[in-house]
Amino acid sequence: MNSSSGFFITGTDTEVGKTLVSGALILKFRELGKQAVGFKPVVAGTYTGQNGQPLNEDLETLRIASSLGPDQLSLCPYALDTPAAPHLVAKAKGIHLELETMLKAYKDLQKDNGCVVVEGAGGFLVPLNDQKDLGDFVQQIQLPVILVVGMKLGCINHALLTIESIRARKLSFAGWIANTLDKEMALLSENIETLRERIDAPFLGLIPTLPSSIQKLNNQPYSLEALEFAAQHIQLPA
Repeated sequence: MNSSSGFFITGTDTEVGKTLVSGALILKFRELGKQAVGFKPVVAGTYTGQNGQPLNEDLETLRIASSLGPDQLSLCPYALDTPAAPHLVAKAKGIHLELETMLKAYKDLQKDNGCVVVEGAGGFLVPLNDQKDLGDFVQQIQLPVILVVGMKLGCINHALLTIESIRARKLSFAGWIANTLDKEMALLSENIETLRERIDAPFLGLIPTLPSSIQKLNNQPYSLEALEFAAQHIQLPA
């Protein structure tokens, strides 16, 4: 497993903590003295920044983790305004999401930054266009995959199905992270134990619910403090 080039971060669903984990992993790489940055092949959903420019909260979080200013580097080739399935938003706007464009943007970023943490959009098989999905993108970049499991009812099934899909594509599965959401689920430790018994890959940590003082606000990125909190509870794959 070549983790020196980075990881691809996928999730059991949308809104399960992929961005929080991606930012935390970037911080952990940087603690080791590695030049690490974040990347997303596509984002859907923007808000208006202080200067009137459209911003995406995931990308701004990756910028904070990567110590990048607003105009430094391009971290995403497709930034769509509407928070919905990217291929549907793109189609409504007359845009065709091209896998080749995503790959070129990723390779351009990787050229000058040895380690790239790539965050997916939604789950592993989110469509990009009529023929391709995010799994196809991961097959092209060949990064080891880390799965973020949002700890809520249904997560066991979602996690096992996602891992089955990752392995069906003959990708390297580096491990999984449990993320406690805003409201701690019933039987949390028992659910984690079930996942540990059924997933033949490293368990990389459990992120507790973020303290209220560092909870992410709507239409805002995660704070550096939130990313540091998450980083304390997870580890990089060996």
